[in-house]
Amino acid sequence: MIHALITGGAGFVGSHLAEALLNAGQQVTVIDNLTTGRFENIAHLTKNPHFRFAIEDIRNLTVMDRLVSECDIIYHLAAAVGVQRIINSPTETIETNIGGTEIVLQTARRYRKKTLITSTSEVYGKGVRFPFQEDDDTVLGPTIRSRWSYAASKMVDEFLALAYHKEMDLPVVIVRLFNTVGPRQSGQYGMVLPRFVRWAIAGDPIQIYGDGEQQRCFCNVHDVIRAVVTLADAQGVEGEVFNVGSTEEITIRDLAQRVQERASSRSELRFVPYDQAYEAGFEDFRRRVPSLAKIHNAIGWQPTFSLDETIDQIIAYQRELMNHA
Repeated sequence: MIHALITGGAGFVGSHLAEALLNAGQQVTVIDNLTTGRFENIAHLTKNPHFRFAIEDIRNLTVMDRLVSECDIIYHLAAAVGVQRIINSPTETIETNIGGTEIVLQTARRYRKKTLITSTSEVYGKGVRFPFQEDDDTVLGPTIRSRWSYAASKMVDEFLALAYHKEMDLPVVIVRLFNTVGPRQSGQYGMVLPRFVRWAIAGDPIQIYGDGEQQRCFCNVHDVIRAVVTLADAQGVEGEVFNVGSTEEITIRDLAQRVQERASSRSELRFVPYDQAYEAGFEDFRRRVPSLAKIHNAIGWQPTFSLDETIDQIIAYQRELMNHA
């Protein structure tokens, strides 16, 4: 039986991954300090005899050494995430992302364990060549804007992982996630779709930051998990970077209107300047869309869920939460 270790496994994506691996007959261990993850996301898994968890920080070398020594593969998802959290806690963002990944790679090297690192579309920065390809150049904003600390820290994660592969032949694979969405995602730290859905269901104004014309692609978490698991099992992908996301683009304004329609909501749309939503001088991307050619050529993957299907799943989940509140 394959034994998988998932860092950040009580988070939105991590909990879905744990569920999928258990359903596939694997043994799963989760480590999460519950900073952004929620124990409720994995509570239903605790009765499974092949599941166990540790509430601990991945920077605890002693704990990580033991967990890595016992596993066959590492899925490294733990990170400081969410625009709001990154702006409010830049020190934690940098230290968690870089320091945590360093511990993961050190222990993976010690026990020679294949490691899948989740990165982010944020590393493309202010890129203007679309769709984004894995080997495109990157332009980030200035260091005086803390929102860029997340992108920079994840870039260092990628450099470090690829260095371990090049110098020490550690089997690593990097996936850059583009706006993963679905049930269990929290809007607490700035994730746009669950916030829109909660406001729509409650009849509150749907707050759109900026002018709403920024374009994004949203990929269903179940599609993302399928990509991640398939890459973990694939041969010949070590030392490579892959985009994982959807190519179905939509403006944030249109997304809010789509949520209104799917939720049969009468909520008004309210536009909020970035300076009020985040901080003075906040910079955002106008467009972000991935090229999926590389991952499709490698493993034949492409997303299957439409945006409407995904929105309906989130609406159903949020309604159930609010009914039990």
